[in-house]
Amino acid sequence: MKRLIKATTIALFVTGSLSQAQAATVLKLAHAAPDSDTQQAAAEHFAELVEERTNGEVTINIFGNGVLGGDQQMISGVRSGTIDIEMSGNPNFAGLEPALGAFDLPYIFADREQAYRVLDGEVGQRALDLLEDDGLKGLAFWEVGFRAMTNSKRPIKTPDDVQGLVMRTNSNKSLIEAFSLLGANPVPMPIGELYTALETGTVDAQDHPIGIVWSAGFHEVQDYLSLTNQAYTSLIMVMNQDKFDSLSPEYQQALVESAREAGAYQRELNLENEQQIIATLRENGMQVEEEVDTAAFQKVIRPTWDSYIAENGSEWIDAIQGVAQQD
Repeated sequence: MKRLIKATTIALFVTGSLSQAQAATVLKLAHAAPDSDTQQAAAEHFAELVEERTNGEVTINIFGNGVLGGDQQMISGVRSGTIDIEMSGNPNFAGLEPALGAFDLPYIFADREQAYRVLDGEVGQRALDLLEDDGLKGLAFWEVGFRAMTNSKRPIKTPDDVQGLVMRTNSNKSLIEAFSLLGANPVPMPIGELYTALETGTVDAQDHPIGIVWSAGFHEVQDYLSLTNQAYTSLIMVMNQDKFDSLSPEYQQALVESAREAGAYQRELNLENEQQIIATLRENGMQVEEEVDTAAFQKVIRPTWDSYIAENGSEWIDAIQGVAQQD
């Protein structure tokens, strides 16, 4: 009888242990950046923070390099629940919430400090909250960065130098309009297809922050880099809203805090790497133009603001500028 009781106790203990193990939450995180990009390093840091803050009860499996699809596929996957968390550039969410396009307007941010002040404050939180209607929980703003132009034809110093270039763009309506105003032929295309398009000459040029120019290997198929800084692109980390709501308040807090901390870490990495990347790109044969007529670019593409206001009003532009320009 004692043996039976002991066996039953052991069985219950094992069953209970298995149930606890099965109750642990494993979340799937996807992004499109190469493994060498700061997005991957920060995603790993995020996973570590979450595991620490939940005592190992919530773990993150990372799928980078676009293995789960392009940006729109990943966003759809999070909305449907096949992916738990993903991060994509802000322009990829503007189709769901057009108001978010204000954050990508050309030259709306003068520098990183302005961008961080807006994104990490009340205005940024209001923007993340917009995504709840789309089944997405906005966890934090990370960074793609200030966009620079690369091309295979000539140095770009003035708006006239952009004339005639076949320019890959993302899905940002304002950026597409900006390149049209500059006389380029904009071609929206997922980043996963871009290297081949540049290599084969399907497109002449593209714009990305210099960190992605390096990590994606665009310097191998482009000769010129111009630090035009025509737009700042934030990276939004989102989670399936239902999945987020199913977690305990403690785990929800752990995810949000970890996302914000990892985002700050990624921004620091980008800033630390920037000058070294520029030097390395030069060493690898790229001609880097730092003297750009920014005022001339601003004048040509400023009508993009009018187009945005005509469709969405000026509320978000006013809110962004009100915070960005504070001393």
